[in-house]
Amino acid sequence: MTTRTATLNLLGAGRVGRTLGALWSRKQVFQVQDLLTSSAESAQAACVAVGAGRAAASVADMRPAAVWMLAVQDAQIATVAAQLAEAAKSSAFADGRPSASPQPLVFHCSGALGASVLQPLADLGWRTASAHCILSFASLESALAQFAGTACALEGEVSACAELHTAFTAIGAQCFGVAAQDKVLYHAAAVFATNFMPVLQSVAEAAWARSGVPPALLPQLRASLLRNAVDNINRLGPAGALTGPAARGDLAAIARQAAVVEAWDGPSGEAYRALSALALRLAGRGETPQ
Repeated sequence: MTTRTATLNLLGAGRVGRTLGALWSRKQVFQVQDLLTSSAESAQAACVAVGAGRAAASVADMRPAAVWMLAVQDAQIATVAAQLAEAAKSSAFADGRPSASPQPLVFHCSGALGASVLQPLADLGWRTASAHCILSFASLESALAQFAGTACALEGEVSACAELHTAFTAIGAQCFGVAAQDKVLYHAAAVFATNFMPVLQSVAEAAWARSGVPPALLPQLRASLLRNAVDNINRLGPAGALTGPAARGDLAAIARQAAVVEAWDGPSGEAYRALSALALRLAGRGETPQ
């Protein structure tokens, strides 16, 4: 079980790492110990943001800890895990030896990758897991304010997931398990729910600007339409909130608009056709626009 005095080391401390580190430090779930980032300056800045910890100069400079969080980009996780495994074999990492009990817990924060990417550490007996919070970490301040109630997907070794469940629940997360083979689909769902909204809004505003909508009106349109859409989805559900030509089954209007959008911008036209097909399916009409 995680205790108030369990030590936590962070490798990578961007918005996700800083948010979790700060929350755990404030709630005294973990004692944030060493932080390692791409530079000494950013590591020191991360310590200030978290409100605890020491800036480490390298993996070898980091002290043994009960828990290790790899909050680096997905493409770097395997490399960092291999580096940490090499350091764990040295005398400086006594806690990384197979004789240590309990073995250190190491987890990464990727939504699409499973705990298997940490295999070099699992081979040393470390307990490995992944933990992904479904939250847009747009800034440290907003993430800290919005974190309570955040859904958190856990995957990996049983005791590691149990310990992380306790730690994340202590800072307000709602934890659930995801099978390793389902992580890519799980993460794609999060992309649909969050990442594509700014993209679609950008396309809409560009099309409005091209068609003559005054730039001064765009912020008002953005605020009102997005707020109304979210309110309607929360109140009525996705199907009940659907409006427009797809909700009416107006295939002619969909085809006409798709052609105009495609002439303006090819990728946006393709997206319009694909999203219209999904909208028709959501409306229960089953038709696909031509």
